[in-house]
Amino acid sequence: MTSTPRPATPRPAAPRHAANPAADAPVTLSTEVAEARDAGAAVVALESTILSHGLPAGRNLEVAARLEDTVRRAGAVPATIAVLDGTPQVGLTAAQLERVCSADEELDKLSARDLGPTLAAGRSGATTVASTSVLAHAAGIGVFATGGLGGVHLPPPGATTTWDVSADLGVLGRTPILVVCSGMKSILDIPATLEVLETGSVPVLGYGVDEFPAFYLRSSGLPVPHRVDSPGQVAGAMTAHRAFSSAGMLLANPIPAEAEMDLELHDRLLAEGLAKVGEAAVSGADVTPVLLEHFHTASGGVSLDANEELVVANAELASRVAVELAR
Repeated sequence: MTSTPRPATPRPAAPRHAANPAADAPVTLSTEVAEARDAGAAVVALESTILSHGLPAGRNLEVAARLEDTVRRAGAVPATIAVLDGTPQVGLTAAQLERVCSADEELDKLSARDLGPTLAAGRSGATTVASTSVLAHAAGIGVFATGGLGGVHLPPPGATTTWDVSADLGVLGRTPILVVCSGMKSILDIPATLEVLETGSVPVLGYGVDEFPAFYLRSSGLPVPHRVDSPGQVAGAMTAHRAFSSAGMLLANPIPAEAEMDLELHDRLLAEGLAKVGEAAVSGADVTPVLLEHFHTASGGVSLDANEELVVANAELASRVAVELAR
């Protein structure tokens, strides 16, 4: 659906427990998103980095359309988020989605720390989990669906520790938004990531499972602190949590069983990818792109198919939860 963007309209002050420090941020909502939000209807935020950086051109636009259609069919309004020409856009027109998905645009990858400089410079970029969460909260949206959460990186070859921790975790610890994902990629240190979430007082829920998912795999073998089995239970937990905490909540939804990657293939790709990182002396923010590129190319597209199916499943679940929260 194509709609004309319009500036966000003033809203009643949020209750103290949901105070929004970004309430006056220059965020532009599409007409569809603004009307749904103002009416108290269900809205689900979607990130744009998966489109501009996570999927190949052509396929990314197909996935973008599929995600938005999935959200609408589940009874919610999709709000894909990106920064275009210095303006955070919450809810994209068809033309804006095409721009985000165009390889010629070469959009920057924006985390939360990059928003200020990017807006001031009038630049454009795709939003990560961290920046999408910040902008969704600024727009009054409380539910966000993504593929995988960032986390604590594994130490580089030859090292025993790392300071490479995704900004997603810190933002989730101070932003009252529900993030629906399939855990974090197995290329990360999942036990350490769960510890950081605990430190940030972020509740972690497993949807229909007792073990935390690992993105391409349905289970990491680690327990989830709380299990929920229906969108209503998730909505109830989030409502109760918001009454006394400004932290977000993580809902871990395992990849659909039919799309799960073969364990032997997964482990081989991971070992090969880590070896490739070590041989090339890759470090910092470049590690994840190298590993994911290896997964995509060496798996013959299996990882891309898995990525698409899990993010679509997360969008559907997030929409059902958003509908419950809007009741």
